[in-house]
Amino acid sequence: MLHFLLTPFSEGGGVFNLFNYITFRAGGAFFTALLFGFLFGRPIIDMLRRMQKKGQPIREDGPQSHIIAKAGTPTMGGVMVLGALLVSTLLWGRWDNGYTWMVLFVTFCFGSIGFADDYLKVAKFNTRGVPGRIRLAAGFGTALIAALWAMYLQPDDLSGRIAFPIFKNLLLNLSWGFVPFAMIVIVGAANAVNLTDGLDGLAIMPVMIAAGTLGIIAYAVGRTDFTTYLDVHYVPGTGEIMVFVAALMGAGLGFLWYNAPPAAVFMGDTGSLALGGALGAIAVATKHEIVLAIVGGLFVVEALSVIIQVFWFKRTGRRVFLMAPIHHHFEKKGWAEPTIVIRFWIVSVILALVGLATLKLR
Repeated sequence: MLHFLLTPFSEGGGVFNLFNYITFRAGGAFFTALLFGFLFGRPIIDMLRRMQKKGQPIREDGPQSHIIAKAGTPTMGGVMVLGALLVSTLLWGRWDNGYTWMVLFVTFCFGSIGFADDYLKVAKFNTRGVPGRIRLAAGFGTALIAALWAMYLQPDDLSGRIAFPIFKNLLLNLSWGFVPFAMIVIVGAANAVNLTDGLDGLAIMPVMIAAGTLGIIAYAVGRTDFTTYLDVHYVPGTGEIMVFVAALMGAGLGFLWYNAPPAAVFMGDTGSLALGGALGAIAVATKHEIVLAIVGGLFVVEALSVIIQVFWFKRTGRRVFLMAPIHHHFEKKGWAEPTIVIRFWIVSVILALVGLATLKLR
């Protein structure tokens, strides 16, 4: 909004010319979202606590320490993140950029699915929520629209194609087959982050690290000078996603202030599904779906641990891990919660650096 209001006054230079720069507006979005979290975080948490009374239902089959330590903690803290994200992106982003609207659409559709799930869990005080088939149907419906939207926005030589890291000229033309591929990427990312969100602060920091990495990639592939130097595919318009990513990082830090152990509020499916969906949407928009699997490798491992556990238990009646997702396995082995969280953060940073390295390894 500020771009449209203030850039008409930028002719001849001056301070208003700053609003033409994505980097400046991204900085503004970051600090606006962070300030939103600091100003409204405590009132939102107090409101959630009054509304929920008993807080989030804790899984009885989970670690026994959670039943005692986390009982009564309110959930749906994702509304704090989404509120800061929406306000900041609309304030500092360009409203004529289709990629921004596509990513916002995915984020808030998945946030709505998560909100409904959290609401039913709190209202009925059980861990069931929205039936899995309905959640998946709504998620795939959202992803279908996003995939078609991305194909419409992308240039003809990239639309319907998959780009591969390292190989600069390799493009796999899936044509309309790209739609189901993109749907799986978006829905898979949303659910992988959702599975990771099991310890205080475990999901939000890796989400910020992955988002920051994808934001750098979005900015790079949206500039012809960078794409020429790096030998990556030019996707015009994706640079504006950096403003959304900066807002997400500011909102995430504002949330982490209250979610750091011991958490005053849980993100819930409202936040985890929304943020995971956002990561998938950004990867699809920038043609870096495969790089997302590297940058978000922690989420991939968490999801695979559940798939392996379920598959092997159904076939043999035995478990591969002491408990799934894998962060609970380490809890069962005696690792302290902060130890698991910080070590997983370190892994996320390493994977992010590997993902960024693919930009230059051609």
